[in-house]
Amino acid sequence: MHILLLLSMFQHTLAGLQPLCQDDERSALLQFKQSLTVVQCSFDDYSSAYPKVASWSQEEENSDCCLWDGIKCNEDTGHVIRLDLTSSCLYGSINSSSSLFQLVHLEWLVLSNNHFNFSEIPSEIKNLARLTALSLSNSSFSGQIPAELLELSKLESLDLSFNNFHLKLQNPSLANLADKLANLKVLHLGQVNIASTVPHALANLSSLFFLSLTDCLLQELAQISLAHNQLTGPIPFCFMNLNKLSTLYLHNNQLTGHIPVEVRKLTQLQILRLAENQLEGSVPNSIFELRNLQAFDLSYNNLSGIVDLNMFLLNLKSLTSLVLSSNKFSLLTGTNVSTNLPKFTVIGFRSCNISEFPYFLHNQYELASLDLSSNKIAGQVPQWLLNVSTKSLEYLNFSDNLLSGFGQDLFVLPWSKMNTLDLGFNKLQGPLPVPSSVSIYSYIVSNNQLTGEIPIQICSLNGLHALDLSYNNLSGMLPECLGNFSVELSALKLQANNFYGIIPQTFINGTNLMMIDFSDNSLQGRVPKSLANCVKLKFLNLGDNQITDVFPSWLGTLPELEVLILKFNNFHGKIEEPQTGFEFPKLRIIDLSHNSFTGNLPSKHFHCWNAMKDIKASKLTYLQVELMPYDVLGFTYYGYADYSLIMSNKGIEIEYPKLSNLITAIILSDNNFVGEIPASIASLKGLRTLNLSNNNLRGYIPLTLSYLTVMESLDLSSNKLTGQIPQQLVELTSLAFFDVSHNHLRGAIPQGTQFSTFTNDWFAGNPGLCGEPLSRKCGNSEASPAEDDLPSEYVLAFGWKIVLAGYASGTIIGVVLGHIFCTRKYEWLIKTFRLHPESSGRRRRHTHIM
Repeated sequence: MHILLLLSMFQHTLAGLQPLCQDDERSALLQFKQSLTVVQCSFDDYSSAYPKVASWSQEEENSDCCLWDGIKCNEDTGHVIRLDLTSSCLYGSINSSSSLFQLVHLEWLVLSNNHFNFSEIPSEIKNLARLTALSLSNSSFSGQIPAELLELSKLESLDLSFNNFHLKLQNPSLANLADKLANLKVLHLGQVNIASTVPHALANLSSLFFLSLTDCLLQELAQISLAHNQLTGPIPFCFMNLNKLSTLYLHNNQLTGHIPVEVRKLTQLQILRLAENQLEGSVPNSIFELRNLQAFDLSYNNLSGIVDLNMFLLNLKSLTSLVLSSNKFSLLTGTNVSTNLPKFTVIGFRSCNISEFPYFLHNQYELASLDLSSNKIAGQVPQWLLNVSTKSLEYLNFSDNLLSGFGQDLFVLPWSKMNTLDLGFNKLQGPLPVPSSVSIYSYIVSNNQLTGEIPIQICSLNGLHALDLSYNNLSGMLPECLGNFSVELSALKLQANNFYGIIPQTFINGTNLMMIDFSDNSLQGRVPKSLANCVKLKFLNLGDNQITDVFPSWLGTLPELEVLILKFNNFHGKIEEPQTGFEFPKLRIIDLSHNSFTGNLPSKHFHCWNAMKDIKASKLTYLQVELMPYDVLGFTYYGYADYSLIMSNKGIEIEYPKLSNLITAIILSDNNFVGEIPASIASLKGLRTLNLSNNNLRGYIPLTLSYLTVMESLDLSSNKLTGQIPQQLVELTSLAFFDVSHNHLRGAIPQGTQFSTFTNDWFAGNPGLCGEPLSRKCGNSEASPAEDDLPSEYVLAFGWKIVLAGYASGTIIGVVLGHIFCTRKYEWLIKTFRLHPESSGRRRRHTHIM
């Protein structure tokens, strides 16, 4: 017996030393690893990302797969029961033969935050019948969710969210899923394309405590139409029966109707987000019966009436987050209650028709986000508010009010953890205050009445991504640190102030600057060549200053530059031809007007501007610098800086608070350019605005301008152009403005299409012109000009037509006229064939513009 006992103990000891991992499962895991590629991790998105499979190895000392990263085994059997490869930097496809589906003892499978190359979810997922948790979120899966997934009857948590609408839940449907997976407690289908209405069967999921259909693409085939990737129709009544539900996300859809009174049934509800819908009516009093509610978001709806803040403060004691922004109701904030109130972390009262700072904020010391923007709050920020949450506040937005100051001239603002501070569009006076948080991300104080110089303390804000001091009365010289104080800086907006002196030469390599706007100041000197280090620059506006320089052709090396504005300065000299064929490849708008440029128009540059050659614009978007989104207690804030400028278009100065991707423009007016309009401009088939007015251009209006089929505004006025207006320009059916006044044009004005809408003024100052809209009628000779009055490209086309007519009819007239054509002047032939290769050799390139 003693010997048997010792043998038994020895066997157990050996078993404890042996690897738990099953050989077949270790092999399956290694095959799965080999089927995928480990790529560079994006630590900006996932700070915990690392390649977990790097620890998987066949080497003897590391052969126990139960010890590998992301693996958990059953301690008794050694079977792999959990596989968690979240943020593991994986790339590749998962198909039906994947060894993954040999791990039949898996209970957890988490593949979130990887890139599986838009694979479809294989039907072999049914082999993992023991799964209780499955997460494939944000991993680039696509296609129809297989019906076999419904065989995973033990699932308690299913997350298929954020695959960018590539996944579809149509057959099976959402109703099938709700019917078959009765044990679900967590269901996350954000950004899943679901071709059905929300089914009543969801009410049968009695254990469900988390449901998110945020951004779902839902379609009611009989009554609700598909629109903008969002759920339409009323809030599904079936939700009101989910009395165990603790979290309900329905934001960012197009829900309509009223908030159901029956919401009172959701007694366990802790988080309710209905933001960014089209809900109407009033806020029902039944909301105030949800005693467990901690976070409530109704922002960006059409709710109306009067909402009493006291009802929230006195009834919902568990509230920590209350967001009521941007509805149509008026929020009553008048209360002196300041004790026994909820301790808020998030308050959002944007555009709530309030005229004073809510009193309940007196004793709020845990706020992380406070938004009181777009209201009617006037006067000075009270001293007591400067003491609120000084050590916790990360997001503060007081913009679009009537604030005049801070009760005193503050030089340093008190909030030490501030991430975003927006004080724009007020009436703030005095010096520019500087945030005390050196890690501040975005500081906006535009459109105020601030005076004085930029304080040197601004140079310590080395985490800034956006700095907007525009439209104030600030003065002095720009600090030397502006080009290098923060490598994170993306948007720098200082326009419409009184700055003078030279622009600092301190722009460094590695900067993230994408937008620089120094326009409408009194800056002098030259364009700093250190701007060539800003390789991410998309928008540069130096207009309306006193800069004296030649054309900074070296800016053409910036690969992303879309907008270049140098107007109203002292630029001079010729624009040199580009050194390569790849300068300014993404340029969409260039404005060099009101300078002293000389020489010919930059014809070879036109060949390089590929972004203006794209005639097919995608859906309307706005050009802007997107700042990195950041999260404050579950609320994601998306910052951006719009491209904005004032530009001469259609004969007037137009302010563009936003620039759409449809705008393309070349504005070279009010200079001293000479020579002819080059035919190469016709390669820019996506060009919509061309302004060459007030120069010394000569020669004919090129026939090739008729190739610019999306042209909307063409201004050639106040030059020395001769000849006729090409009849082919009537083909420009989008042309709304056409000014050729004050030239030396003659002959008949083209008739038809939009030309019938043009005014007299656009043709004035050309004594030789005739026909509508002018009162001078055309005679026969003017209506049919002689060949000597036409540019070479006209005569080429005209001559060949006559020769062909001669051959067709066999008459002597055709032969004679053909002879006339063939004996034209030598100079004329040279001019003709100089143009020919450029027009026949044009290529169209499509360039995507952000």
